[in-house]
Amino acid sequence: MNQILWADDEIDLLKPYIIYLQQKNYNVLTATNGQDAIDLCHKERPDIVFLDENMPGLSGLEALQEIKRLHPEIPVVMITKSEEERIMEQAIGEKIADYLIKPVNPSQILMCLKKHIHRRDILSEHTNKSYREEFGDIAYLIDTARTIEEWQAVERTLTRWELELQHIDSSMREMLDMQRQQANAAFAKFVQRNYEDWFTQGERPMMSPDVFKRVLFPMLDRGEKVFLVVIDNFRYDQWKTIQPLLSDFLTVTDEQLYCSILPTATQYARNAIFSGLMPLQIQQMYPQFWVEEEDEEGKNLCERDLIETQLQRFRRNDKFSYFKVNESEFCEKITRQFKGLQTPLNVVVLNFIDMLSHSRTESKMMRELANDEAAYLSLTRSWFRHSPTYFMLRRIAELGYRIVITTDHGTVRVQNPVLIVGDKNTNTNLRYKVGKALNCQSKNVFTIADPKRVGLPSPNVSSSYIFCTGNDFFGYPNNFNYYAQYYRNTFQHGGISLEEMLIPLITLDPK
Repeated sequence: MNQILWADDEIDLLKPYIIYLQQKNYNVLTATNGQDAIDLCHKERPDIVFLDENMPGLSGLEALQEIKRLHPEIPVVMITKSEEERIMEQAIGEKIADYLIKPVNPSQILMCLKKHIHRRDILSEHTNKSYREEFGDIAYLIDTARTIEEWQAVERTLTRWELELQHIDSSMREMLDMQRQQANAAFAKFVQRNYEDWFTQGERPMMSPDVFKRVLFPMLDRGEKVFLVVIDNFRYDQWKTIQPLLSDFLTVTDEQLYCSILPTATQYARNAIFSGLMPLQIQQMYPQFWVEEEDEEGKNLCERDLIETQLQRFRRNDKFSYFKVNESEFCEKITRQFKGLQTPLNVVVLNFIDMLSHSRTESKMMRELANDEAAYLSLTRSWFRHSPTYFMLRRIAELGYRIVITTDHGTVRVQNPVLIVGDKNTNTNLRYKVGKALNCQSKNVFTIADPKRVGLPSPNVSSSYIFCTGNDFFGYPNNFNYYAQYYRNTFQHGGISLEEMLIPLITLDPK
């Protein structure tokens, strides 16, 4: 039974209200002054307090201050005869949950209780009911998806429900997880059926090499000043998590999902964005900017050069700036430089989400902090809100630039180890392998035997690519069980899943 504390110096006149609430199965404690209200809060810990503003002795506002100091978790509803702005501002400043103007009626009190005591239960019940009603529609969307646009609709729908259900005690989450797995299995089959045709038949959805040509160049042609912000490992659900934090100074004018190329790994996808080319074309046309899998040097050290080659190929004279941010201190430094920028095109690469996902793999503490999808998203939001990236975007908006936020690929939380055998030169990525004589026992993989047909380089004549699907990840026979346990439930990229391949491309304008 929920417990209410009602403090009013004329409490006897409120007997009808108290009887009404008792009939609604509430236990009502009463007090006639502020000090008694404070003492009862400390002793009984009520679920909510109704506090009269104008009581003799210790006033309602003074009692409010002490209650919130001792028990900040208890919602307090201020009841007042006065509508003075000063009193309302003071009460709100002391973090009241709500306020009512006398005379109040029973329905107002009941609405307050539903809002502040039962909100979570009502929300949970309503959300569960809504998801149950839409469950069949989502299953139909998954079963009938035949185009990339339909799969984008699936990803948007699943993400919306994952965000709706993550903060409530929902019995539906297990069903939603099942639908996510079914969707990823069906999406993998869709990719296997269509991926090669996207490169050999001449028609494909917007993919990594198309971002500059189809999004940025038209903006520059219209004379707009643009900042492209590429956040590594940035999933659609992470975008939806941080979006509300930007609403004070940015307006979303376009929200798209586009398709990362395979492998969904930085070396391939991000270099394809900046060059406007598939990896094989980069290797053939600009071998000095391409690094092979087996080479130990960094795979993304030539991004500025690749942007320049793309501008040159399209015979564009756009001046541009380029920044890569790997640590907070440098982010603050470059933000201070923005004021003097005159270039119409500006590119910023942020590796913070990538660092977050890697640290979660390597750090036991980070695993505890982000032990599931909801916690991982919460950590993303917390990082973003207090990071220099947030203030960098605010500064860009103040300077009047249009902002395009995107990524090279997303990540998926892997759970099922899959045994694979390859030669000693096979790469180490957990979601895709490239090499000779690759042998995998799982049927849930996508093999590209002729990489050139899909724009991928071959380290050797007989090299092939094998991609994990769903939430699988590769493991070698040596120490298989150890590595299976070590990497299970970590966030990885490189393979085929909705989370990795269908990624955000967001256009924002300053307010």
